[in-house]
Amino acid sequence: MDTLTLQMPISTQLSDDQFYDLCRANPDLRIERSATGALIFMPPTGGETGNRNSEINADFVIWNRQTQLGKVFDSSTCFKLPNGADRSPDVAWVAKERWEDLIPEQREKFPPLAPDFVLELMSPTDSLEAAQAKMREYIDNGVRLGWLIDRKQRQVEIYRPGYPPEILQTPAALSEESVLPGFVLNLEWFWQE
Repeated sequence: MDTLTLQMPISTQLSDDQFYDLCRANPDLRIERSATGALIFMPPTGGETGNRNSEINADFVIWNRQTQLGKVFDSSTCFKLPNGADRSPDVAWVAKERWEDLIPEQREKFPPLAPDFVLELMSPTDSLEAAQAKMREYIDNGVRLGWLIDRKQRQVEIYRPGYPPEILQTPAALSEESVLPGFVLNLEWFWQE
């Protein structure tokens, strides 16, 4: 199953509340919205990708519980980016002070901010070009650090504002002290078949 993009005419663009209601009425669908208002329907992941994503997310949750530096989110959380897009990264982290600046209604719906960190894990059916475009969109909208992990190519692309993507082949671990203090993502297990 491939990603499906539904272009919306200007006359039928959904408001933020309507998009939120559409997503809530269809909880079994993964829906994102582009900056132009197109609806993007994404297929569920397979078992291998879902398992690896859960393992990675668990590492972030454990680190964040210990440090209490912010909030960790999984792929079911949609963020309203400054450019108008609504995106759901596989893993996201928001610094505590930025999260606390949101009012309760903003926290309850799709938080209107770009996370400080995002991670996207490529599924076998994902397009590399589309994933790279999404990572650039995150950075252009204020994300401070992004990791795009491609298990098939055995590589990680690291995105930072003001720099071209850094590509690492089969890294054993990832870290970035300036954004994720004290966090190290061990990936030795990840590359094993």
